[in-house]
Amino acid sequence: MTGLSDKTILITGASSGIGEATARELAAAGAKLVIGARRIDRLRALAEALGPQVAAQELDVTNPQSFEAFVAAAEERFGRVDVLVNNAGVMPLSPLAALKRDEWTRMIDVNIHGVLNGIAAVLPRFVAQQGGHVVNVASIGAHLVVPTGAVYCATKYAVWAITEGLRQEHAEVRATIISPGVVATELGHDISDPEVAAGLQLWRANSLSPDAIARAIRYAVEQPDGVDVNEVIVRPSGSPM
Repeated sequence: MTGLSDKTILITGASSGIGEATARELAAAGAKLVIGARRIDRLRALAEALGPQVAAQELDVTNPQSFEAFVAAAEERFGRVDVLVNNAGVMPLSPLAALKRDEWTRMIDVNIHGVLNGIAAVLPRFVAQQGGHVVNVASIGAHLVVPTGAVYCATKYAVWAITEGLRQEHAEVRATIISPGVVATELGHDISDPEVAAGLQLWRANSLSPDAIARAIRYAVEQPDGVDVNEVIVRPSGSPM
C-alpha cells in the first residue's frame, strides 16, 4: 500500500454518516480533502476539527454546475484532484403501491444523477492527467431487493453498473464500488411511512458503524498504482442479507 499524503480526495455527503467517517479516516492518513454537502455549517465545523489539509465546499450533487465548482475549488486549493468518493445518497423507502413519485424522483436524482455528475466533473481531468480514482458508495441493495426498497435498490444497481462501465472504458482510471450492508447513519431519516420507518429501526438492530465503511474506502484508495480494488461488500457479522 502507499501513503495518502500526496493525494487530494473529494468526498460528497460528508456532513454526517459514512461521508464524515471517511473524511476523518482519510484526514488521519494524511490526505488532502475537500468535503462537500448541502449542510455547510456542519462541513465547516468538521473541516476546522480536522485541520488545514481539509477544506469545506457547499455542494448539491444533483446540480452539475455545483459539482463543477466543487472540483474547481479543490484544484484551486490543492492544485489537482486524485480521488472522488461519491458517497451522497438518500433512501426514502416505501412500497411501490404508495406511489410516492416525488420520492422516487429524488432517489434517482441524488443516487444516480449525483454519481454521474461527479464522474462528469472529474473524468476529463483524470483522462488528461492519465490517472485518477472514482469510489462510488452503493449498498447491499445493489445485489438484492427487499420489499419497500424496489426503487432504492434499482438506483444502487445503477451505481454498480455505472462503476463497472467506467472501469471497462478507462484503463487509466481506477473504479471502485463499496456496497455497505446495514450501517447506523441518518440514511432513511426521510422515510415518510411510519411503518416502514419502524421496520428500518428493526433492521438496524445489527448494524455497522460508519467507520467500518470508511476503512474499506481507505483500503481501496491506498493501493499502489496498478492495483484496482473493484468491489468491496461490507456487512455486519451474522447479517441475513
